[in-house]
Amino acid sequence: MKVLIAGLGNMGFSHAMAHHTHPESEIVGIVKRSPDADDRLPYPVFTDFHAALAETQPDLVVVATYTDTHAEYAIAAMEAGAHVFVEKPLALTVTDARRVTETAARLNRKLVVGYILRHHPSWMRLIDEAKALGGPYVFRLNLNQQSEGATWDTHKALMQTTSPIVDCGVHYVDVMCQICGSRPVQVTGIGLRLSDEIPEDMYNYGQLQVRFEDGSVGWYEAGWGPMMSETAFFVKDVVSPKGAVSIKDADKGDSDSVDGHTRVGALLVHRPGDDRFIDLPDEPGHQELCDAEQAFLIEAIRNDTDLTRHMQEAVDSLAICLAADLSIRTGQPVRPGDVT
Repeated sequence: MKVLIAGLGNMGFSHAMAHHTHPESEIVGIVKRSPDADDRLPYPVFTDFHAALAETQPDLVVVATYTDTHAEYAIAAMEAGAHVFVEKPLALTVTDARRVTETAARLNRKLVVGYILRHHPSWMRLIDEAKALGGPYVFRLNLNQQSEGATWDTHKALMQTTSPIVDCGVHYVDVMCQICGSRPVQVTGIGLRLSDEIPEDMYNYGQLQVRFEDGSVGWYEAGWGPMMSETAFFVKDVVSPKGAVSIKDADKGDSDSVDGHTRVGALLVHRPGDDRFIDLPDEPGHQELCDAEQAFLIEAIRNDTDLTRHMQEAVDSLAICLAADLSIRTGQPVRPGDVT
């Protein structure tokens, strides 16, 4: 299977390594801003995505560029005959996200969005334990990053177009939706620009609050930058009338560690009068999770798996995060269905 990799940042490199080691993949090119080859990945380098697409004629394209190119590149790849893996968020707007999923359906291409937690056994266990409690639920989730140096530079580049609430929030809103299985009816948000180094209309701290049709409610908080606190930067709680499920890891630290963002270590399942710890040793690391994502797509192509629900859920979680973004900018509650 001929694979073209677009973007060689942190995620792009990990996805490239997944295909570099997969027995059914042959990387035919890497698209990156610099024309310099990467010694770690001995493949042809292109600086123009469309030229690379025409020259290599791939079977599969991995889009791991900045969000503002996701929709354009994914649609172009599918129209050129390729299946697509695109990093989250799927697009900058719900309209563009729907254009991508509609193209996949029309052309019968497989489209997988980079929701890495869907491939993490510990997060899958958390979702199952929460479902077993039954709703309605309270979701308390955050991921703040005390980013400095090169990582802060990356975050500032991302914030030219995409806020932390949208970029990171889609993961955790997706978890909320998987657990409660209910339609979101209202979203509100608050946010603040804490740095003069980002655009005037952007914020590097935000929180969204979402209300679901079944009565479930939740919040998600995300902040980026050297000013962020590492106290309680990683909170993952799901509360129901019958108890709660929480990620419990005493070794949490270093909020800017990519591996730490998905690490669970142990779950605490609480029911009144009964607390149960679930140890989760030998968790997959970041590279193993990227390997699993790409293996999932290859299997979906081989087996002609129906990914309609996966694509719709990617659009739904994006709509909630974009509703929060709009609420932050307007100061008004927003219905996700009204976001375009």
